[in-house]
Parts: sequence; structure tokens; C-alpha cells
Amino acid sequence: MILVATMLLVGTVWIQGAFAAAERTVTLAVDHMTCATCPFVVRKALQQVDGVDTVRVDYESKTATVAFDPEIASVSDLTAATTRAGYPSKPKE
Repeated sequence: MILVATMLLVGTVWIQGAFAAAERTVTLAVDHMTCATCPFVVRKALQQVDGVDTVRVDYESKTATVAFDPEIASVSDLTAATTRAGYPSKPKE
């Protein structure tokens, strides 16, 4: 019985750890956003990157804030996606 309880506890901790993976958020400075439709293109490009959870693009500040799983995606994956879409970006300092 103790062995079963221990296995259940360890399994629960492992499952919770898997779902609580460290999500990372980065804000990108995005070039070439010159019209109101540009943010939609940038958002779509970022959403297509595996590991991306949420994307918020702000036309006024020319930024994109992206929450992603760093075990699946990287900042360079995100900047490459916007660049391929015609909007070069870099992490905002």
C-alpha cells in the first residue's frame, strides 16, 4: 500500500512538473510595421512557430509580446518568423 501511495505521489509531482514548464515572455521590436494590417501579418507569423502560446502585437509601439515554451522555441525562431514575413525584429531592451 505504501509503495502504491508513493508511486501515485511521484507520478502526480512528475505530471504537475510537466504541465508547469517554464514559459518565457519576450517583447520584440518589429520593423516595417507601417499600416494597420501589419500587426495581423506579424501575429500570424509568430503564431505559426511551434511552442508559441500567446502573441500580442502593438502597432503604436511597433512591438510584439510573445509567450512561448523555451524548450520548443527560441527567440531566434521568433525573430526569424517575423523576418520571413517581411518584418525584421529583435528583442527589445
